[in-house]
Amino acid sequence: MDQVTIIECPRDAWQGLTKIIPTHAKVEYLRKLIEAGFTQLDAVSFVAPKYVPQMADSEDVLRQLQGLGLLRDRHNGHTGPLIGGPESAANVEITGIVVNEQGLKRALAAPGLLTLGYPYSVSANFRRQNANMSQSESRALVAKLRETSRGFGSRLVVYISMAFGNPFGEPWNPEVTAEAVEWLKTADIQTVSLADTVGLARADEIGALFREAKTRAEGIELGVHLHGRKEEAAEKVLAAYEAGCRRFDGTLTGLGGCPFAGDALVGNIPTEIIVSTLAARGASTGIEPWAMLSAVEATQELRRAYAEA
Repeated sequence: MDQVTIIECPRDAWQGLTKIIPTHAKVEYLRKLIEAGFTQLDAVSFVAPKYVPQMADSEDVLRQLQGLGLLRDRHNGHTGPLIGGPESAANVEITGIVVNEQGLKRALAAPGLLTLGYPYSVSANFRRQNANMSQSESRALVAKLRETSRGFGSRLVVYISMAFGNPFGEPWNPEVTAEAVEWLKTADIQTVSLADTVGLARADEIGALFREAKTRAEGIELGVHLHGRKEEAAEKVLAAYEAGCRRFDGTLTGLGGCPFAGDALVGNIPTEIIVSTLAARGASTGIEPWAMLSAVEATQELRRAYAEA
C-alpha cells in the first residue's frame, strides 16, 4: 500500500475569506483538524498585516495551540502533557509561510513552528508582486532559509509558484519548472511542492510536468499544490499520483480561491476528494473518511460565518 502525505492548508483557505476570523475561532478549527487526524497543517504566515490582514495573528494562534498542548516545541521535540488532547497531536507539524527576512525573524520567534514554507516563483512578475524580489535575491533567501531552518531544528518546504503555467504572458514551458527543481536540488532543498497557482493546468499537463520534474528531483520529496474546479479535482489528483506524486496539499471543501484564475469556481483541490480518490486506488493517507466528516462540517460553518454574503 502506497503511503501518501496529506497537507491540509487552512492558511490558504482563510486568505480567501473576506471577513477577519477571530484568533479563538482559528484555534478551535485547527483543534478539530488535529482531532480528525491531520498532522501536517499549513496554518500560518508571517507577511505584512497590511497586505494579508487575515494572518496578522499567526503568533497568537501558535501560542494558543501550544498552550493547549497541541504542538511540539522545536527545541525539545515534545508538546507537553497533552491532557485530554488527541494522540495525533504528538506528531502535528505546522508550516508557516515567509517571503522575506523580516518574516523569517517573526517565524523563528514564534512558538511551536516546525516547518518554514517559501514560495519560489518562476514568474518574475509574480515574484515582484508577491515579495518584491529579483531571482538572485529570491535564491539568496532560499539559501538563508535552508541554513537557518537547520540551525533552528526546523524543516523547509519550497513551493514553486506558477509551476504549471503563467498568466502574465512571460515565456514559460515545462523546462522552466524542471530547471527550477534542478536548482533547488543543487541548493540542497529536500522538500519541493509544484504549485498550479492559476489553476488552469489540465490533468495530462499535470502528469507530464510532474514526471519531467521528478527526473530532476532525485533525493527530493516532490509534491503538488493544485487548484481547479471541483469537477476536475479527482482527475488532476490521479494524474499526479500516477506520475509518482505522494505528497498532496488541499483544503477541506476546496475553501480558498485562486486570484489569478479569473474564475470564482476555481479554488483549492478539496481534501476530501484527494483522500477518497487515493483511497479508491489503494493508497494510505492516514486520514479516515469518517473522521473528516466533523472537519468538513466545521469548514462549512467557517465559510458561512466569514465568507462575504
